Amino acid sequence: MTLKNESKLASVEVIQQNFEELHYICSLQIATAVFLAYHLEKPILIEGPPGVGKTELAKTTATMLDVNCIRLQCYEGLDEAKAIYEWKYGKQLLYTQVLKETLNEILAGARGLQESVTKLHDFGDIFFSEEFLEPRPLLKALKEEAGCVLLIDEIDKSDHEFESLLLEMLSDFQLSIPEIGTVKARPDKKPLVFLTSNNTREISDALKRRCLHLYIPFPDADLERQIVHARVPEVAEKLRHQLVAFVQELRDMDLKKVPAISETIDWARTLILLNTEALDPDLVRQTLNVILKFQEDVETVEAELQGITNKAIRES
Repeated sequence: MTLKNESKLASVEVIQQNFEELHYICSLQIATAVFLAYHLEKPILIEGPPGVGKTELAKTTATMLDVNCIRLQCYEGLDEAKAIYEWKYGKQLLYTQVLKETLNEILAGARGLQESVTKLHDFGDIFFSEEFLEPRPLLKALKEEAGCVLLIDEIDKSDHEFESLLLEMLSDFQLSIPEIGTVKARPDKKPLVFLTSNNTREISDALKRRCLHLYIPFPDADLERQIVHARVPEVAEKLRHQLVAFVQELRDMDLKKVPAISETIDWARTLILLNTEALDPDLVRQTLNVILKFQEDVETVEAELQGITNKAIRES
């Protein structure tokens, strides 16, 4: 596999440094997984709670390599027509109408029904060629001349049947189209494939066998402070320590949805907009809706707001 700017994948340390320059702060484990995926030509299945940077990892990798990120968003009922290819039926119909007048010429000289059917069959095959094919994300990724990053996002939202459609792609970087045959990626332009899962259901063993596995958990306080500093550098150090300590406390509570990294970053930006220098209970209460997405969670935290805020201030 040879992608543009492959020197940026030369080592785990180089990858980690390049990610940091793009404001994606990652652990050594994440950088190692990307390094191995490229050099072993294996897809990565990234699991973990929502909002920890799984999708962003694929997008940042594409930015780092200066290649397209082709994204397939999964959902229940996703099939090959939306994921792999479909025929340009409107174009086929238009061409059929235009060429209708030539039908007599095509059948000229045919003797009997069998010969006529054979000639019509040859005529029909023209309409099931690549010229009339509409590639969808998986096929686009194989045909991308400069190579690409392929992001198959939230695979756990698709059906088990869809996973079966992916197996050929993930193991051999090829897809079979009945009317045309097998489409393969160029050996030196295979896509770098990322699959993400929020663990809403079990992924099949067959799919997992074809992938490297990476689990991204919620970050510890030190890593989260680095992430906030990279994404919202204008946040003062004191406030950064306080807001991260507060979010870390929330993640230990029994909430319907604990705040993800994306919520921490949104909250940091919110506090900057409000010209905040330090946390206080009233300000936190006003902005809880930024980091908590369910009213019952807001009410749970409000009941202990004073204590959580004071602890976050002390730990800073």
